[in-house]
Parts: sequence; C-alpha cells; structure tokens
Amino acid sequence: MRKRHWGIPLALAGLLSGVVTAAPAEAGVQGPDLTKLVKIKDIRKHLVELERVAERNGGNRASGQPGFDASVDYVVKVLKKAGYKPQVQNFDFEYYEQEAPTVFEQVSPAPATYTEALDGDFLTHYYSGEGDVTARAVPVDTDDPDGVGSGCESDDFEGFPAGSIALIVRGGCTFADKAANAEAAGAVAAIIYQNPATADQGPVNGTLGGRVVDIPVLGPTYELGSSLVAQAKAGELILHIKTDVFHEKRSSKNVIADTKLGDPNKTVVVGAHLDSVAEGPGINDNGSGSATVLAIAEQIGKLGKKGLKNRVRFAWWGAEESGLIGSDAYVASLSDEELSKIALNLNFDMLGSPNFARFVYDGDNSLGTPTDPPPGSAEIEKAFTDYFKKRKLATEPTAFDGRSDYYAFINVGIPAGGLFSGAEVTKTPEQVKLYGGTAGEAFDKCYHQACDDLTNINWTGLDQLADGAAHVVQRYAHSVEDVLAARTATVTLKSTSSSAGGPEWRGGHLIR
Repeated sequence: MRKRHWGIPLALAGLLSGVVTAAPAEAGVQGPDLTKLVKIKDIRKHLVELERVAERNGGNRASGQPGFDASVDYVVKVLKKAGYKPQVQNFDFEYYEQEAPTVFEQVSPAPATYTEALDGDFLTHYYSGEGDVTARAVPVDTDDPDGVGSGCESDDFEGFPAGSIALIVRGGCTFADKAANAEAAGAVAAIIYQNPATADQGPVNGTLGGRVVDIPVLGPTYELGSSLVAQAKAGELILHIKTDVFHEKRSSKNVIADTKLGDPNKTVVVGAHLDSVAEGPGINDNGSGSATVLAIAEQIGKLGKKGLKNRVRFAWWGAEESGLIGSDAYVASLSDEELSKIALNLNFDMLGSPNFARFVYDGDNSLGTPTDPPPGSAEIEKAFTDYFKKRKLATEPTAFDGRSDYYAFINVGIPAGGLFSGAEVTKTPEQVKLYGGTAGEAFDKCYHQACDDLTNINWTGLDQLADGAAHVVQRYAHSVEDVLAARTATVTLKSTSSSAGGPEWRGGHLIR
C-alpha cells in the first residue's frame, strides 16, 4: 500500500496560530435559520431552468458542450441578481465522448454477444481508444486469486503475443497503467475486469484519467471476465471489440462567488459540480447539488454580520464528469497563502436520488477505508449527523473514495465533508428500514442516463438533505473553531489502492 504525505502549505501556520486545543462542543447558528430561508420551491425553480437548458442544447449539460456554457450563464445571472460579483475561471481539459454503443462479442469457441450497461456485462472505460478488432484473448498474470498487480508491470506481459487482446484483473495500479502496459506489449485491446475481492461485482465503471492509449479498453463483470480467462486457458478464445469514441481538447469553466461579509482568512468553500454527462440532462447528478448551493447562496446574506463571521465561497465546478478537472484546476491555481485561508470544503453531489439514502461523508473514517481524511473532517461529519439526529432522521457514513470534488481539497490537507443520496449501488433491506424506498433497486436508477430529468428527483429526500446542507453552511459561516482545532501541521493521506484493488474514483468513474 502506497502512502502519500501531504504537507500543509507553510502559510497555513498563520491560520492555525492561536488555535485553541479544545473546540467548542457546538458552535450553533446565529441570526435567521437558513434552513427556513432555503425553500424546496426555489431549488425546484433552478432545476426546472437547468432542465430547460439541457432541452435547448442537445439533451445534456456536459462540459465542452453548449448546455454547460448555458448552465454557467444561468448561475452567473442568478448570482448577480443576488448581489454577488461572480468570477468565471476558464481551464482546458481532454474532452471524451462515446459516440456509439460498444460492440463486444465472443466469436469462438462459443459465439456470444455481451451487453453494455451499468447492470449489464461490461462498460467501456472512460477515455478508451477507438478500434475495431477481432483477435485472440490472452490472460495477463491472472493466476493470483486476488489478481493483485495484473498488468501493472511490463514483466507481466513477458511472452504476450502481439496482436492479441489482453485479459487483465482490476487491482494493484491504475487502469491507465494497465492499459498503457498492454498497448506497449502489442495488445490491440485491453479487458480489465472486476476483481473478485471487490464488493461490487458489476461491470467496472472505469476511467483512464485522460487520453493515454489508442486501443479499446473495456471493463466487464468478474463473472464474465473470469469466464473469459477460463476459456482462454482451455483453448483459443477469439473476441470481437468495436469502440466508437471521440477525443478533443476543449475548455470549460468554474464559477466562484464570495459573500461580501465574513473573515477571508477563514473561508468556507461550498461546492457542487455543474456539469452533466453527455448521456442526459443530469438533474439529480448534479443539478440537485448545484441548485441547492445556488439557493443557499441567494439567502445567506440575510444572516448579516452576526451570522457571517467567516467568508463563504460558493463554487460550481466544471468537467467533474471528465475526471474532477475543474476542482483540481481551481485548487492548483491557488498560492500557498490562498490555500491557507480555506478552513474547510463542503461538497454536495447528488442530493435528490429517487430511491434515496442520507449519506454523510465519513470524516472520522469509521468505515476503516484506506483513505484517512484530513484532521477536521470528523468534526464536519459530526455537524451533519448531529443535525439529522436532532430531526430524528437516520444517516450512514459514505467513504471519501475520491469520487467527487472534495478530492482536490483533501489532497492538500483541507478538511472536507458533505452529503450524498446514492448513485448506482442498490439499496439493501436494512437501508429500506432507515429511509423507505425499494430494496434491490439502485439509489438512482437513472444514474448517468438520459432519464436523469425532473422525474428522477425524490423531493422529500432533496428537501431533507438541502436542510442539512443549509444548516451546516450556516454553522461554519459563524464559526470554524472546532475544525481549526483539529487541524495539524502535516496530514497523511493513504492512497486508495489496496491488496484487494480498492476503489479510487474520478468524476463517478473508477481509476484503479
């Protein structure tokens, strides 16, 4: 297991100097109750406008496409009307689009056609190369029962016949490393299938993190992948793969807006990604988070000087679905001094899932995942769970697995937290007892699909999570002392790789 040691910028010493060793038990809120000011009808109004934007622009709001630029224009218009002076930050990114469904077939010994879907046999890795190949499939270092390190080193491909399709097990290194090693060994395609030790045995929803290879790269289920390996070992296995994808350098944007009031040396960054995937309008993912943050921004000024002791910076990130590009670009653009003024990050990504849960980011790492959130994150988690507990609403922790825009902040030692209502994973009977809904069905059955529109929102769940978001934003607008007290000079953040090939995510897609 690799560890990454993140040194806090030296300028952070100024923020931490004088921090008390014991934080107040509850900072409370001052002024009007922001949860009463932020109304579900206002969030709905913003979602209606974002859906109209998608309808007028090819059915989506994806970064690099007109619908995203129109979404930016809408957010900027609302912010200016609310009295802000929003800044638009431009950045470049590698645009990727799958232009047609991928063909994946077994030619021999037993002809078969496989289904591309989240609940199907396979998915195409984000940033896959394009190709149309029919070739023999050859396992690459798959004998280890856990598949640890399969395809991670050039030596794994010793004796690999050029012109073949590589069968590789997920785990041990990034998908990009595996795919690049396969291409360098002469593979005409790479199949990186699910690891047997991974809880989710569905298809791998993977990304290469950018354009790194020119060969097709697919992510089957463990059931299919292991079956292909067994057949390849028993005799010659011939597969046909055809991908139709498009890559291009494009530009995108972040929208940033600061409150007029509040100490700029204790800035609370409240963010949500504004882009959708190309497949649909993205009203839950992540119109729900974007609209909630926008509604909070419209009302927070009413807290006045007593309530806004700290500056709140609202952010709508671009190109999250392409690999958390916008939030990464923003954090990378900051000097050490600017980073030192950020006390914490609150992230809201998918708050209205139709079969929702109330997930709170696991700041104290009670789940025992390989990623240790920066000190201060546990206090943020507690702020959320305390609020819901007072309302007698159950919550569960969800791991900091790198799946959303908090990732750029925790990577530089800034504590983070937030809320999430669930994506493609299925709800358990135990979770039905906590939240209602349907067991065995995805939290969001329209995740990354064209049906992610206004009909895909659970308004009760969104209302509850929006209240939680508003409450915690108000709490930290007034005081961040509990978080500052928990921060230390050096943060160790373990990588999310593990002996079982543990997940690390970028914009909803696994990278390892």
